[in-house]
Amino acid sequence: MKIQLWTIGKQQDASTREAVEDFTGRINRYFPCEWKLIPPSKSTDPVVIRKSESQLVMQYLQKDDYLILLDERGKMISSPELAVLLQQKANESRKQMIFLIGGAYGVEKIIQQRADFTWSLSKLVFPHQIVRLILAEQVYRACTILRNEKYHHD
Repeated sequence: MKIQLWTIGKQQDASTREAVEDFTGRINRYFPCEWKLIPPSKSTDPVVIRKSESQLVMQYLQKDDYLILLDERGKMISSPELAVLLQQKANESRKQMIFLIGGAYGVEKIIQQRADFTWSLSKLVFPHQIVRLILAEQVYRACTILRNEKYHHD
């Protein structure tokens, strides 16, 4: 199974780029993993922005992709529960698991409905740059849990 980490937004800030790249490289020891940067809309109208960004996402998605939407209104899960989810999808021979960080104004209903799972990292709202880092670290942590490695401590 390939893991894709998608984000709508600008390039990673230099301050977090190195850490995100480090965790992405670590994930690659377990699953092929890469980032897809979806350019933000140039409009100034939040409705137009959300719609155009969501249309782009829908164009990139394949019918059998397992889509996890990161959204503060989603379900909070533990790191071990994320590991179980990864393992379940790998066991189902899913070709791709996609984690999507929406744009500044969120995503349209069509993305919310298409998502197989909506995951909340926290009730707090974080800047996109920090979410990228948290996402990469948590996916890596889930991988180490699956292999019973020492990175994660219960």
